[in-house]
Amino acid sequence: MPMFPLGLVLVPGGILPLHVFEPRYRQMVIDCLREDGEPEFGQALITHGREAGGGDERAMVGTIARMLQVDALDDGRYTLIAVGTRRIAVNAWLPDDPYPIADVDEWPDDDPDAAGLDEAVRHAHDRVRATLALAAEVEGQEIDTSDTAVSDDPLVATYHLAAIAPIGPADRYRLLAASGPMERMRLLDEVLDDVDAMLKFRLS
Repeated sequence: MPMFPLGLVLVPGGILPLHVFEPRYRQMVIDCLREDGEPEFGQALITHGREAGGGDERAMVGTIARMLQVDALDDGRYTLIAVGTRRIAVNAWLPDDPYPIADVDEWPDDDPDAAGLDEAVRHAHDRVRATLALAAEVEGQEIDTSDTAVSDDPLVATYHLAAIAPIGPADRYRLLAASGPMERMRLLDEVLDDVDAMLKFRLS
């Protein structure tokens, strides 16, 4: 599968705006658009190295991104908007030819209908909103509550919460790679404990 490694983590349900300027990724966009069906590529976190130029180290869990909008610019660059659709496990990174390619399998969540998931999502949603409000207070800003909506589907909501929580790429990757939704909510609670402690220290 064509892959677009980045210094960020896309989760299912997350939105990914991209400015595609490197020749290899411009070719990737062209190739994806030529394929039958919905144009898609994989996205994975760069764990070490740079986004541009190659030579990076890449994570072994990622997300399939479906292109929703693609605009070609006059000089061969593209701007596009993609949405994360489903999680993938990377079996192997193949030689870049001409862009990153990986052998992948889709990786559904374990126990997507776990008992107590609705309550876990409600608790996590309250915590994420509280942490976002605390982060906004630290920065002297007002929070836009319209940006904190999540899906009514509790499984999808666990990914939405991973996307909107004020956490870094490494922690977001841990949430993406969680075995199932209950584990994802447990990890999010743990990560938010650390974030809240840091924000409260900054306020004090």
